[in-house]
Amino acid sequence: MIRKNQVYRDGTLLWEAPQEQELPEFLRGGYDHFSGQYPKFHKMDPLSKLGWLATEVLLKEQPLHYPADKVGLVLANKSASLDTDLRYFDTVKDIASPALFVYTLSNIVMGEISIRHGFKGENAFFTADVFDADFITAYVSQLFAEEAIVACICGWVEVMGPVYDVFLYRVERSGGSVVFNADNLQKTISI
Repeated sequence: MIRKNQVYRDGTLLWEAPQEQELPEFLRGGYDHFSGQYPKFHKMDPLSKLGWLATEVLLKEQPLHYPADKVGLVLANKSASLDTDLRYFDTVKDIASPALFVYTLSNIVMGEISIRHGFKGENAFFTADVFDADFITAYVSQLFAEEAIVACICGWVEVMGPVYDVFLYRVERSGGSVVFNADNLQKTISI
């Protein structure tokens, strides 16, 4: 989880920025602290950097060792997709022949994480006002039941101006069963 210039994994504080920083400085410091080995990071937008950094932290000590097409990625936020594109379109509506970037920010976030870690399984990025643990649990559980995936990263990635928030949860099939429910997922965000 990343919140207020702090990075947690499994409830343990792993890193804290030396002082309260704006998001760009915090992300650069986190990149240097946790990785510093991915030049594409510097070309990403803040939402992509935040999701990428959180995934890097989540998988740093324990990477997922499954076939690439069996690892899923299911994320959500409240400002993704059409909402983001419409706000962008409003900023260029008075320009002759404005172009709307065809990829939404959420697709770019998914792509950057998938490229870095080689995930090729089912993925989705949902838009909602608040994180809905029951919905995400049901969706990911259905993917497991259909055997579309054997592992998944799921959670919330949000950047709204100076406010940013991300928490990710790692889910794996263990001995034919999956210990994953909305209560467990909700505990991830309660720090």
